[in-house]
Amino acid sequence: MELAGAAAIVTGGASGIGRACANRLAGLGAHCVILDIQAAKGAEAAREVGGLFVEGDVAEEEPVQAAVDAAGELGPLRVLVNSAGIASAVRTVDRHGQPMPLERFERVVATNLIGTFNCIRLAAAAMARTEPLDDDGQRGAIVNMASVAAFDGQTGQNAYSASKGGVVGMTLPIARDLVPIGVRVNTIAPGLINTPIYGTGEEAEQFKARLAEGVLFPKRLGTADELASMVMELLTNDYINGETVRVDAGIRLPPK
Repeated sequence: MELAGAAAIVTGGASGIGRACANRLAGLGAHCVILDIQAAKGAEAAREVGGLFVEGDVAEEEPVQAAVDAAGELGPLRVLVNSAGIASAVRTVDRHGQPMPLERFERVVATNLIGTFNCIRLAAAAMARTEPLDDDGQRGAIVNMASVAAFDGQTGQNAYSASKGGVVGMTLPIARDLVPIGVRVNTIAPGLINTPIYGTGEEAEQFKARLAEGVLFPKRLGTADELASMVMELLTNDYINGETVRVDAGIRLPPK
């Protein structure tokens, strides 16, 4: 699929993987709308790519619809990259026998799973109103961000793994749902990627070094740009649909 001149929405585009995707998309001639809860960083990211910024939670209809409407002002909406997400590390029952607060589980699922679906349904509806790009009737492509935790979640990752497993599980049925409007849907399951989620400073660097010991090869954390490269492949390769692709340097997460 040709990206030049198309409008694209990148959720979580203020930093990390989302920002790298927005930079890649802009480099290929797409017009980006950044949707993020981080106002200052989101506005900066949008300026960097010559696009627009919409502040808001992906699990809420109003800001997502606002992002879809903003994208429509830039060009035909062809691309959605679902990169917004949050992490959680809380045991189901702690060592003192206390249950995990239900709201912690609900918040992660609301952002990572419900938010992803919310963005898909509203963006795909807008894509359905565009003119087909080719003889196949293709109108757009969507890439979701899951995690290897969807397959081998670690201790304390109950909410995170459930939310990302849900993203993996809904990829194929949504791809099937969107056949009549010519929109492809794929998902990436990243491994350990060096993003701001790990924090900064000496302690964060030591923690990332310990994480890298479990990576097969190359023995390091991945970069946001390496993930963005795979996103571009899934967007532009017209014959990839309904797939979940691990980008993880061969890691299989241990229990802890």
